[in-house]
Amino acid sequence: MASRRTVIIAITLTSLLAAYLLLSKEKPLTVTTHIVERGDVTATVANTRAGSVKACRRARLAPTIGGQIALRAVNEGDSVSTGQLLLELWNDDLKAQLALTQREADASASHEAQSCLMSERAAREAERQQRLFNKKLVSEEIADQATTNALALNANCKEATAGHEVSKRRIDVAQANLERTRIRAPFDGTIAEINGELAEFVTPSPIGISTPPAVDLVDTSCLYISAPIDEVDAPRIKTLMDAHISLDAFPGERFAGIVQRIAPYVLAVEKQARTVEVETVFSNPDEFSRMLPGYSADVEIILDSQRDVLRIPSEAILRDRAANNEPAEQAVLVIHDDGLLERRTIISGISNWQFTEIISGLKAEEQIVLSVDRDGVVEGAYVSSEKAE
Repeated sequence: MASRRTVIIAITLTSLLAAYLLLSKEKPLTVTTHIVERGDVTATVANTRAGSVKACRRARLAPTIGGQIALRAVNEGDSVSTGQLLLELWNDDLKAQLALTQREADASASHEAQSCLMSERAAREAERQQRLFNKKLVSEEIADQATTNALALNANCKEATAGHEVSKRRIDVAQANLERTRIRAPFDGTIAEINGELAEFVTPSPIGISTPPAVDLVDTSCLYISAPIDEVDAPRIKTLMDAHISLDAFPGERFAGIVQRIAPYVLAVEKQARTVEVETVFSNPDEFSRMLPGYSADVEIILDSQRDVLRIPSEAILRDRAANNEPAEQAVLVIHDDGLLERRTIISGISNWQFTEIISGLKAEEQIVLSVDRDGVVEGAYVSSEKAE
C-alpha cells in the first residue's frame, strides 16, 4: 500500500515538473525567413524622380508676326509631312504685294530684253563703221560716234539687267513676307495641339514670356526616356549600358532600353537635390507605337551583372557603422535547427534593392531572417519561422 502511494506521488511530481518546464519555456518570436539560394544579381541605379517619355523631335510652332487666323489646314491628331501647310494668317495685302512685284519683274524683263537687243544692234553697227573707216570709206568721226553709241547702249543693257535682278529679289522679299503668315511642318509628324480657331488673333511670344504655341507638332516615330539620376550615381553610368524601363501606363511590364546620352551638366532644381539628366532609348522600335509623349517613366540602369551566384534579399542585411571611414560591417541573422538566432558577418558583392550577392559567410539552404526590424529579434533569441510572401 505504501509503495503504491509512493508511485502515485512520484507520477504526480513528474507531471507537475513537466508542466512547470513546459510553461516556463520561452515563447518563440515569429519571424519572416528566407532560404539562401543561387540566382542572378544585377547592380543598378535608378532615377530619383519620375522621368518622362519624350519625342526625339518636337516643334512648338508659332507665326513670327501677329494676325488673324484665315486657314486651319489640319486638325489635332492629323499626320503631316515635311513642308505641308498647317495654318495661315490673313495675308491678302501681302499676296497683292507679291503679285505687284511679279508684274514689275515682268516689265523689267521686257525692258532688259529691249535694251540688250538695242545694245547688240549698236555693237554690230560699230563694227561695220570701223571696217568702213579702215577702208577709208567713212570719216573717223562717224566710226567713233558708232563705237560710243554701242558702249552707251551696252551700259543701258547692263542697267536693265541689274534692274531685272532687283525686281526678282523683290519677289523673294515679298514671298518671304507672305511665308511669315504661314506655318508649315518642318518634319513628318503628328499634330498634338492647335491653339486658335478661325478668325481668332494670334501673336508671337514676347521675349522672356512663354505662351502656348499655335501648333504643337510631334514626331512619334522616335521616342526616348529622360530621367534625373542622382549626381552620386551619375559617374558610374556610361553610354550604351543596358537599362530596364517601366511606365505607370503599363503596370507589370518592363521594356528593354539602352543609355543614349548623359547630360554634360548637373541640374540643381531643388536644394540638396542635384541630378544629371540621362536619356534612354527603347531597344525595340516596335514599342514606339504603344507609347505617348508625356508618359511618366522610371529607368533602372544596369551597372553590372552576375549569374548563378549565392544571393539573399537585400532587406536581410544588417549594417553597422564603421569608424575611420572604413566600410560598414555587414551581417545577417541565421536560424539554427533549435530555433536560436546567430549573428553572422558576411562579405557581399554587387547588389540592388531586391538581391545582394554573397561572397562569403553563408551557404546555400541556410535559413536567414528577413524581418530584422522586429522587436526582440537579436542574436540568441528563440524564434519560429514563417516564409515570406
